[in-house]
Amino acid sequence: MTAYSPWVRGTIAAGALALAALLAGCETDGVDLSALSAKALKPLSPAMVVELERKHMPKESPILVRLFKEEAELEIWKQDDSGRLALLATYPICRWSGELGPKVKQGDRQAPEGFYTITPAQLNPNSHYYLSVDIGYPNAFDRAYGRTGSNLMIHGDCSSAGCYAMSDEQIGEIYALARESFFGGQRAFQVQAYPFRMTAVNMAKHRNNPNMAFWKMLKQGNDHFEVMRLEPKVDVCDKRYVFDAEPPANASPARPLSFDPSGRCPAYQVPQELAEAVAEKQKNDDVKTAELISRGTPVAPIRTGMDGGMNPAFQGKYKTSLVRLADGKVHTMVEERATGSVPPYTDTQREPPPAADSTVMTSARFGSQSSGNFFTRLFGGGRAEDEKPQAAAAQPAAPAPAAKPAPVRTATAPAKPAPKAEPKPESRQEARAQPAQPPQPKPQQSAQANPQPQAQAEPPKVAGSANASGLILGAQPVVPTGSFESRWSAMR
Repeated sequence: MTAYSPWVRGTIAAGALALAALLAGCETDGVDLSALSAKALKPLSPAMVVELERKHMPKESPILVRLFKEEAELEIWKQDDSGRLALLATYPICRWSGELGPKVKQGDRQAPEGFYTITPAQLNPNSHYYLSVDIGYPNAFDRAYGRTGSNLMIHGDCSSAGCYAMSDEQIGEIYALARESFFGGQRAFQVQAYPFRMTAVNMAKHRNNPNMAFWKMLKQGNDHFEVMRLEPKVDVCDKRYVFDAEPPANASPARPLSFDPSGRCPAYQVPQELAEAVAEKQKNDDVKTAELISRGTPVAPIRTGMDGGMNPAFQGKYKTSLVRLADGKVHTMVEERATGSVPPYTDTQREPPPAADSTVMTSARFGSQSSGNFFTRLFGGGRAEDEKPQAAAAQPAAPAPAAKPAPVRTATAPAKPAPKAEPKPESRQEARAQPAQPPQPKPQQSAQANPQPQAQAEPPKVAGSANASGLILGAQPVVPTGSFESRWSAMR
């Protein structure tokens, strides 16, 4: 891997990002590209560099992002010296909008759920929301169902109308980690967006939700990741996700697998080692879920009547109020409170994962993700859409309804001229035990149809203490009140 000096890297990337913005048709008129470069090319903090070294993660190794709506958390996973992905950091999400469930159409305010691919061209250094990463909605699965919508992002500014919004400092660090992985040769990284953590408890709570069949399919991909600790290969056929599919052993090399999102699935197989591990995990989770239901686990409401959510870590910094937007609907506005510190972020207790879930399998497939020339990937493909803020006049709304869920996690930013709705990440760092020794490879097992969804073990509890070195940790989401520029400051 070629190592560039900081000066060379900065000079090359500044020109590349500026050209990428022009080629993508971004609004660059009147933009100070030198200031833009300073924001988009800000190096990783010394504390993050130390953390990467502590976890044996090269700065330019591949990454993967996981989003959890109900918990309002964003995780960054990064490849370590073992070649597998390990948890680097967990960030509290400042805002996401809509209800639990996938995005279906333009304007429904739903944040996407599913598996999405991020290329260098989807990093937007000229965002209306500090910095942003286009999720890539709609993907092949969404298009197979005729779903509509665009410009769905992970961005800063803590305001969302269908996105995942973070604080500016958080998105700056997430953006830098993505940028470094592309410098290291990663052609694209995966974003896995879930309604909640795929645990037995959550599956029991949401058992009556009409989206459960879809969520079980997402859980299957989640389980493939949990077992392998590698980015699962995702395909779509017969209007469903297919994970880690390979040609059958007797297939002709001249006829590679071809997947039609709306057509019949081709004959394929999943490596037997992986299929057996996922099946075992599914079995264990099914038993747990059945026990929880038999003990009378309460059913979560299908619709909460609230618009999205906010991680509790941000509730001390922001207050919410109801406003009526141009669409005539009442939404929750997020407004920055008076100057003050954000209360420490403490993780809630989670069900410990079963022993079987700590098994991590080895694979050589990951290496294929980190090859190729950076600029060839940057300009050779992938769509780059500049965020197009939606204008809407906010008016004071009528008094809030009498009955509303207690948590303030559901709060939506008011619409205003040219702002773009996208949620904010959470900053917390998770301490995770080393995975167990991977099992030995076994023969492969054929499957004609998509593997059955599998339940996933719940991840370990996140550390709840802040790092004195200044690293953005989950225990103390870093949202400096002195430097955070809120779009709603004028309304205080």
